[in-house]
Amino acid sequence: MRRLNRFKPRREKENPLFRVYQTVSFWRTLKNTIVIEFCRYFPWISGKRKLYQSLLRMEIGENTAIAFKVTFDLFYPEKIKIGRNSIIGFHTTILTHEYLIEEYRTGEVQIGDDTMIGANVTILPGVTIGSRVKVGAGAVINRDIPDDHLAFGNPLVVRPLDRENKRD
Repeated sequence: MRRLNRFKPRREKENPLFRVYQTVSFWRTLKNTIVIEFCRYFPWISGKRKLYQSLLRMEIGENTAIAFKVTFDLFYPEKIKIGRNSIIGFHTTILTHEYLIEEYRTGEVQIGDDTMIGANVTILPGVTIGSRVKVGAGAVINRDIPDDHLAFGNPLVVRPLDRENKRD
């Protein structure tokens, strides 16, 4: 089960995204957008990590590599926590918000140590991905994944890592 905070719009019959800047500052969103878009193409991995930490208040552990074109949530990037020595693969999207017709939701995303997220993965708000997890390319992460597991596909399939898959 995802851990989400739910909010109703102030006006009935109006989707909450229509008035997004009543809940999130336009200027903060603009700054976040500029930083995230710049870092998507910035090739220096440790420099990219430092920019995310200092400018967006994300928690990212040492030796974590964030690949080319990774997109973090524009509204609440500070709700993303990534452990040490992990890999976030090419073109992955990590969301901490979702706007629906009748409400909007926010939730933290936590990724453990020594975890590999494959290319083109979408991680939804409110999930925890454990340590030493391997996530296959193209997966949609819509629920928690415990430590030492393999996750892949859409719909998501989660299996314990066997001894062969745990080797470096």
